[in-house]
Amino acid sequence: MEHYCAYQDRCHFDVEKKLRDYFIIPEAKDEILLSLMQDNFLNEERFAKSFVRGKFKTKKWGKIKIKHELKHKNISEYLINAGLKEIDDEEYFDVAKSLTQAKLDNTTAKNSYELKSKVINYMQRKGFEYNLVLEITDELIENNY
Repeated sequence: MEHYCAYQDRCHFDVEKKLRDYFIIPEAKDEILLSLMQDNFLNEERFAKSFVRGKFKTKKWGKIKIKHELKHKNISEYLINAGLKEIDDEEYFDVAKSLTQAKLDNTTAKNSYELKSKVINYMQRKGFEYNLVLEITDELIENNY
């Protein structure tokens, strides 16, 4: 399990799931988890920050999707917020704008309403906030279309 946690940051949820796959008895599972935490192989705060950075930088996920995925892994609200602080607001806006521009350039629509609707839906699936997407979309459509 140390190797599993050393390979990439893991959360309790992932480790417990892996231990269930090995059919480890509950007493041994608790001992393993305690040992991993004491040796700093398992650290939820480090995991949350790493997860946020990775999903934002590589997959270009928005804060809503990242937050949802962390909640799914039973990460506390406090640690989720600590992790989300890893995203620079200016960089977040720039990524949202470039994704919106790319989607606008690659989307065909009968009219501007349909185009705007498709772009907003796409960006919301990526996890970006509606108000931010609306602001960026309106600006880009107004300037280019």
